[in-house]
Amino acid sequence: MTDIILHHYPTSPFSEKIRLVLSYKQLAWKSVIIPSVSPKPDVLALTGGYRKTPFLQIGSDVYCDTALICDVLEHRQPEPTLYPAPHKGLARVLAQWADSTLFWAAMAYTLQPKGAAALFEGVPPEAAKAFGADRAAMSAGMTRLRPGDASAAYKSYLRRIANMLHGQDFLLGNAPCVADFAAYHPLWFTRKVVPVMAGILDATPVVLAWMDRMAALGHGRMEKFSAAESIALCSASTGATALKDSMFEDEHGIPLGSRVTVAAESFGTDVTEGELIAATRTHYSLRRVDARAGTVQVHFPRIGYVLKAVLPA
Repeated sequence: MTDIILHHYPTSPFSEKIRLVLSYKQLAWKSVIIPSVSPKPDVLALTGGYRKTPFLQIGSDVYCDTALICDVLEHRQPEPTLYPAPHKGLARVLAQWADSTLFWAAMAYTLQPKGAAALFEGVPPEAAKAFGADRAAMSAGMTRLRPGDASAAYKSYLRRIANMLHGQDFLLGNAPCVADFAAYHPLWFTRKVVPVMAGILDATPVVLAWMDRMAALGHGRMEKFSAAESIALCSASTGATALKDSMFEDEHGIPLGSRVTVAAESFGTDVTEGELIAATRTHYSLRRVDARAGTVQVHFPRIGYVLKAVLPA
């Protein structure tokens, strides 16, 4: 079976989400460490434009966005499930809230001036400036919470998470589901990456205990791999698509085989262009050719992404 390769960096919160999922599902994986800011030439060789972190590679298939990555890993290893049957829809909706509303409140609180200063302590000023410029470009046009508003929202969300944990170990029962992994990673960033800001968690000890249970899952069986190796593997591969839903669902009047672009709706709206080879209920797939990576299939979830036809010049 083709290896799972995660392209990530250690302090990326969304990467922590997937590292824990890989361990929970007892899947061996290869680790490619990528830059936290542009330029990312090795990333773009595989994704064609998408530069958010992380992304998953299996052969010459590249999967973008952790919501889709979780689906891919569920197909690869159905048990233990991320989507428990009694709460499948609820788990997905709660995860979507956590990956968006909760995440941005946590980031706005954690990276207010005190937190940002702690995060970049000892880092060369030019590196801190580059990080700020990179994230500003990726969030252009977004409405960001001010620190006071973020603090109030974050506290409320932590209380609501505590309420969900009343009488059970995880958000929707006695085993973690996709909602737990999605809700955990922004809190992990506050607690582990910027601990000077972690005092906000102390008012909800039940949340801290849940975080300890999540952290205990660990990162599983990881093997170091290089960007050059991953690109060479992609070039030599014929693909190992892990998505089983292949029925074409046309919502745009764009036929398969068309030249298209896909980009995120809001944060990180960099465009990937290629030939549309799938548009299903859940995802889009593009085929593109790169000078180093060869023919690559790049996959995006439908939710949160915009598909457009490329108009003739």
